[in-house]
Amino acid sequence: MSDLAAYGGLFLAALAAATILPAQSEAVLVGLLLLGAQPAWLLVAVASVGNVMGSTLNWLLGRGIEQFAGRRWFPVRPDRLERAEHWYRRWGRWSLLLSWVPIVGDPITVAAGLMREPLPIFLLLVALAKTGRYVVLAALTLGWT
Repeated sequence: MSDLAAYGGLFLAALAAATILPAQSEAVLVGLLLLGAQPAWLLVAVASVGNVMGSTLNWLLGRGIEQFAGRRWFPVRPDRLERAEHWYRRWGRWSLLLSWVPIVGDPITVAAGLMREPLPIFLLLVALAKTGRYVVLAALTLGWT
């Protein structure tokens, strides 16, 4: 497998995994780490950048989602939007440190956009969470101590 294919595939898997699409990037990262053809730090960096970019797409979605609320085709009921707003108001920006958690992480990043979380703060907290998760995964995979 070429380096470009490895890095490109990992980037796309991480990007998709961070959006509302059902995808997983951890298996791709672990597989590439076990192959050992690329430096672990670079694989973690590529996965982190892709994952943060996917979360940023969610943030952008949240920024514009209210203009579509109430339309017949809109997939989120008003009570669910209100619940997301209430939850984010209660826990605030620090909940973004849970953005790496499967199932709940993606809605948190959408809610951050909905609640107009400033992009620099969003990026900092999400990058810490997502990169931290990949570092731990790499450490467990490669037996770092």
